[in-house]
Order: sequence, then structure tokens, then C-alpha cells
Amino acid sequence: MLYAILCYDSEDVVWAWTKEEEAAAMARLGVVVEKLAKQGRLGPVARLLPTTSATTLRKGRDQLVIDGPFAETKEQLLGFYIVECTDLDQALETAKELAGASGTAGAFEIRPLAVFRPGGPVG
Repeated sequence: MLYAILCYDSEDVVWAWTKEEEAAAMARLGVVVEKLAKQGRLGPVARLLPTTSATTLRKGRDQLVIDGPFAETKEQLLGFYIVECTDLDQALETAKELAGASGTAGAFEIRPLAVFRPGGPVG
């Protein structure tokens, strides 16, 4: 089953890293990512730009387009990993590895994915 591991942290902190701090964090995460890739379990990985670059479309009878993120919170969605895991336990272990490599703050949200292919089954 595919799982999305969503990465949350304070973008004020992360985007304020020095080039050296950034390189060290990416190197630590790279070890985990390389391991997942070698195991054939790694799907798409994306790092999102800051919420200041976001645009939100509010749904409803009258749709509204606004600048900025959906909600203001202490932590923002910074990016995500898509990984193949046999079950939630393996997804949690993978998230723990990523968390150990990325620092002490923030959170990782783990969600199973239902893949949608137009004209095909969901799953």
C-alpha cells in the first residue's frame, strides 16, 4: 500500500537555515531517501515553497481565490514523501527514520493513499 508522509514544521525556522544547516539536513534525509529508493519503496518526493507563494481556492457556492495558505498555524506543510509500505507499522517506522534525520521539531502525518487513475479503479 502507498502511504503519504506529510512533513510539517515552522517554515520561519526552516527557511532561515544557513546554507550549511540546509546542506546538513538534506544530507541526513538523503541517507533515508537513498535507502527507500534502493528498496524500491520510494515514490514522488516534493518540497513545497513557502506559504507566501500559496494561493487558496475556497470552495462553496461562490468560489473565492485568496493569497496565502489555507490556514494559519504554527507549523506548515513543507513537503511530502510517497512510500510503499506493507502496513501502517512500516509506514510509522519510515516516518520515524525521516523524523530522526530532519531534526527535533515539527511533525509527520502518515496517510494511506487511494490512487486515482481516470477510467480505472481507485486503489
